Amino acid sequence: MDSTGLRQLLGGRRLSPAQRRIARYLLDHPHEAAFLGTVDLAERVGVSQASVTRFAFALGFDAFPEFRAALRALVLTKPAKPAPTEPLNEIQLLVDTEIRNLHALRDSLTDLGPLHQAAAALAASRPLPVIGQRVSAPLAHLFGYFAAKVHLDVRVLDIPGSLLEDGLTRAVDAGATCVLAFALPRYPRETLAALTWAKQLGLTTVLVTDQPITPLTDHADLVLTAPVSSQFAFDSHAASTALCAALLHAMLAALPENQQASLEAFEQSAAQREVFLAD
Repeated sequence: MDSTGLRQLLGGRRLSPAQRRIARYLLDHPHEAAFLGTVDLAERVGVSQASVTRFAFALGFDAFPEFRAALRALVLTKPAKPAPTEPLNEIQLLVDTEIRNLHALRDSLTDLGPLHQAAAALAASRPLPVIGQRVSAPLAHLFGYFAAKVHLDVRVLDIPGSLLEDGLTRAVDAGATCVLAFALPRYPRETLAALTWAKQLGLTTVLVTDQPITPLTDHADLVLTAPVSSQFAFDSHAASTALCAALLHAMLAALPENQQASLEAFEQSAAQREVFLAD
């Protein structure tokens, strides 16, 4: 990695001696530091965990995870490669269709209003039911896995029929105000039934799908879209997954500070328990 970007990030700041030690460590070990929590980074530098947190604040970030995300972006950025001289093969051409989908998603997010509106509705719902059936189930579980780290009660419903209706009803009885549904092609009839039932229960419905007009969009209050590549033998959902990550990012920002802090608490706990293998 070219250290210029990292030096620009660190430059022009008035740092304490402990913070300068942290900065020196980042410059010497950027790839390692980019994946450390506050506890591990403090141990490696020989400073307190509070010094690491204050270091992130000193650089203008609201929290350490935000700083670490910026550091990772710098570390993982690679110099642009020259365009290949050989014609692209069949699979490369297929991957190109997904790259274009990601560009389309990026361009659609120029106006962040709908994303923030949906994120605020999801953050305010306790519990938060998340629907995903058939091919959409993995994306619903992915969202649920990460959302559960900061949201107090996330309930992923990937079952059809009356069992799903029961799950939505219990969620409403427990205080739910909003439901998130993932519906990628092909659209299951059960998802339409679930959205219809959710509306009858009075839930605000947020739908993540591939097009602004589908058989399901009329049954949603808020619709977020990411194109799906159908050129492969089976559909590819790279853009949908990126939209899922963007929605999680926006929802985290919409949560109360104490819930946002639980993400850092998890990182500390995971480090202490050595949940993950060292790089």
